[in-house]
Amino acid sequence: MAELYLLTPPKIDADFADVLARTLDAGRVSALQLRLKDQGQDEIEALAPRLIEIAHQRGVSVIMNDDPVLAAKLGCDGVHIGQEDGSIKQARAAVGPKGIVGVTCHDSRHLAMLAGEQGADYVAFGAFFDTATKSPKTRADLDILVWWTELFELPCVAIGGITLENASEVIAAGADYIAVCGGVWSHPEGPEAACAGLSQLLD
Repeated sequence: MAELYLLTPPKIDADFADVLARTLDAGRVSALQLRLKDQGQDEIEALAPRLIEIAHQRGVSVIMNDDPVLAAKLGCDGVHIGQEDGSIKQARAAVGPKGIVGVTCHDSRHLAMLAGEQGADYVAFGAFFDTATKSPKTRADLDILVWWTELFELPCVAIGGITLENASEVIAAGADYIAVCGGVWSHPEGPEAACAGLSQLLD
């Protein structure tokens, strides 16, 4: 059964905390990634504690994007690193043995297997669809999810352009988690409706 992995918008303000709370209350979210790409560290350190509190109150794990040291400093549950964000060993040292370390593997079976061997807690494949959140380096095929889940027990995350309209495709292919950003925050009926709709697909 797939679970919902929600990413924050790249830039937020203090009012976002209330929006986040309502959105999490509207559906079943397992993890929240703080992906505040358009904000400096001082801003992140000022805004993140309230977001972490809101998530933890609802049993949602919080993953910091890119920065293992900041993840540990702020009390996040783990970190998500890209291929250029240091090693899994370095991330593990920062977040500890019980912390979550996830790794972007694009469309590469080799990178995913390597990440698993090096102790990642999950691997992320994508982008599967067009996305306005970032310019994806690769386009992944749904077959990689089928292949991974048939051969490995390590959880995989599908990311990139996932919306209420296409999420069923990555769920059917075997994704353990579906990572959604713009598909929630930019939904025409609002993030609460999107989160509720995605949660229904996961039932």
